[in-house]
Amino acid sequence: MRNLKRALLFFIFLIIALVGGFFIYRSYQKPNYEGAISLKNIKNQTTVYFDEFGVPHIYAKNTKEAMIALGYVHAQDRLWQMELLRRIVPGRLSEIFGSVALKNDKFFVGLGIEEASQNAILKLDKKSPAYQLTMAYLDGINQYVQEGVTPVEFQLLGIEKQKFTIQDVYNIFGYMSFSFAMAQKTDPLLTDIRNKYGMDYLKDFGLDGKFNTTRIKIAKQRPQEYEAISKSIASLLDQSPVAPFVGSNSWVLSPQKTKNKKVIFANDPHIGFSQPGTWYEAHIETPDFELYGCYLAGAPFPLLGHNREYAYGLTMFENDDVDFYQEINNPKNSNQYRTKNGFKDYEIRKKIIKVKDSSDVVLNIKVSQHGPVMNDLLVGLKSDKPVAMSWIYTQQPIHSIEAIYALSHSKSITDFQKGVALIAAPGLNVMYGDAKGNVGWWATGKLYKHSNAVNTNFILDGSNGKDDTLEYFDFSKNPSAVNPSWNYVYSANNQPESIDGFAYPGYYLPEDRAKRITQLLDAKSYWDRNAVGEMINDNTSIIAPEVVKNLFSALNLKSFSKTETEILHILKTWRGSNNLKDVGPTIYNKWIFLYLKNTFQDELGDEAFKQFLGTHIMKQIVARQIANENSPWWDNVTTKNTKENRSQIITKSFKEAIVALEKQLGENPYDWTWGKVHSVEYQHPIGKVALFRPFFNVGPFEISGSNEVINNQFFDFVDDGFYKVKGGPSSRRVIDFSDIENSWGILPTGQSGNPFSSHYRDQVELYNSGKFRKMKLNKNEIIQSSTKLVFYPLKN
Repeated sequence: MRNLKRALLFFIFLIIALVGGFFIYRSYQKPNYEGAISLKNIKNQTTVYFDEFGVPHIYAKNTKEAMIALGYVHAQDRLWQMELLRRIVPGRLSEIFGSVALKNDKFFVGLGIEEASQNAILKLDKKSPAYQLTMAYLDGINQYVQEGVTPVEFQLLGIEKQKFTIQDVYNIFGYMSFSFAMAQKTDPLLTDIRNKYGMDYLKDFGLDGKFNTTRIKIAKQRPQEYEAISKSIASLLDQSPVAPFVGSNSWVLSPQKTKNKKVIFANDPHIGFSQPGTWYEAHIETPDFELYGCYLAGAPFPLLGHNREYAYGLTMFENDDVDFYQEINNPKNSNQYRTKNGFKDYEIRKKIIKVKDSSDVVLNIKVSQHGPVMNDLLVGLKSDKPVAMSWIYTQQPIHSIEAIYALSHSKSITDFQKGVALIAAPGLNVMYGDAKGNVGWWATGKLYKHSNAVNTNFILDGSNGKDDTLEYFDFSKNPSAVNPSWNYVYSANNQPESIDGFAYPGYYLPEDRAKRITQLLDAKSYWDRNAVGEMINDNTSIIAPEVVKNLFSALNLKSFSKTETEILHILKTWRGSNNLKDVGPTIYNKWIFLYLKNTFQDELGDEAFKQFLGTHIMKQIVARQIANENSPWWDNVTTKNTKENRSQIITKSFKEAIVALEKQLGENPYDWTWGKVHSVEYQHPIGKVALFRPFFNVGPFEISGSNEVINNQFFDFVDDGFYKVKGGPSSRRVIDFSDIENSWGILPTGQSGNPFSSHYRDQVELYNSGKFRKMKLNKNEIIQSSTKLVFYPLKN
């Protein structure tokens, strides 16, 4: 008995020690939001107030010292995220994750981003404010790297902390630029469809832009199968530990449209969800500068920002700035390829990828005049038929730092436009509004066009020179609108109007969000912040009810049961809303998925169909193809001696949807609420391991919204009917120049990427319920609700 008591006491003592040790460790690991720290390279006391949501408000005597402080506090909250981002482009994820990340590393190291970044850095003006402030920001990060606490992720994975360089900054911007593009997911797939079935099968795809009826108004021999390219690149982006940019909404209302006769600015960039989230908010104030910005991890200047004078943000333009070329090797020398002037040597770039717990991988990457050859970088491409990728980002001068510095330090709308013009890639819609009443948007990018005979939706011929001819446009030809007569500007990733008769090709999203935005904005004036806040959380599709009508028109109702008729009634009365208690979206999305599957999978095959579901083309064609009785896709090519029609496919899909939903959710259709099938979990890379999931991940939660509504909580169609949200609004901002100190913002989870921080997940309930918090500018108000961290000059 005595031994049992001793064992029990020892066990209790051990539990207490472990719990106590955890709390000590947790306290040690927390970011430092108050107290005093000495920093090198500052001469004046710099004060940082962390408000109740962990946003740092930095008050400094000059901008350089403010940037050092920003780098330090950014690193203490997001060093792990910075580390991940800087490793993608140079192919260094395998060093920490092992061979599971090797495909990702092979691809990105071969793109040429690193080489393009190096060339840009060599040409930087080292005396420019953009360079000087970037180096100050890096100084702050590196002082934290040297003196600060090592993040728990570094300890779990055995990562050694290393200094950050300006090359890391450029590589981070390069990765984000690539993640914007859609051509790499789409062109190879469309080429396969054309080669297998002919152009008739592509008429439903709207490649001529005819589906984009709601356009942004301007105030101005059988080749190989290419599915492997689409499949591999889409998989790499989906599995990347850092989420890609996808879409976005923004609208800026002129004074004539607002109740208080001041500009109201709204923006919610759509990005794949992750934990931590994409943006880190910070407010800087010096005697001659003030800005409240949203920063990428490792980026010195914010892509989204505002102050008392102006606000700016972005959406994705979705223009086509990637082309693929089929090269022809010299049959006598595989290190040469054919050009119009004869054979030419490939440039060979040697890259070494270090793999954790394994031997190094050596790559010899071939680069043609068009760009890197994909065959050795992606799985499934035949090595004897090289395909090269041409991308504007690596071919044009890179001015990322100068451009974003200009956007965040502009003194006028003219200054701002000059900054926009510096961005050759990626294609963005840059949105603007100011206290003087100006509103504007400009499409960024070095835009170009091929000769009329070239269709860039397909793989091009790299050997004849005919597909190489490009005409570059001056920036003045880029789509834009400044202070238009209709008194607002907007973007929802839809196609702009033509310029000089030329509709710029791209992978634009369908008109759903654009049509809803213009419907709401055109219907009234006298907007205020509350109304705009409701609009940015709008869950209604005005396209879906029209699609339902087209589906109904094709149904064969003769064999319908009482239950099926009742479900049809539910859909008839549905108005396109996607709220948690709605039943309509559950039925609608299951029906749409099975219609797509029964219509397209037989021709495409399982893998290509899956890739098709991940393209913007798929979203574009649903409403139009359903209405086309003569579409060749209705026929199931696997059923011989039978030719299926629209009515058969749509009726079959509806009946299959009901059977599947009854099996999934029960026999009572009124129990099939959207919240039961539509959920979100904000995933940390380490949270993929079940043991660590509760600690690192945030969620899961039932969530409203859906694909292509303003509250764009997007998901993939899946067989089981449970829609796991992949991404959505990465930030929601409503900036009202009639009350600039009380503008609104919200992040999906929290400000900090440190799981021990109280700000790791403290915004998630507000975000999921469509609420906001203040983005504070008033110093007195900030002080009253904040903790205080003071940076002092380091004494020698």
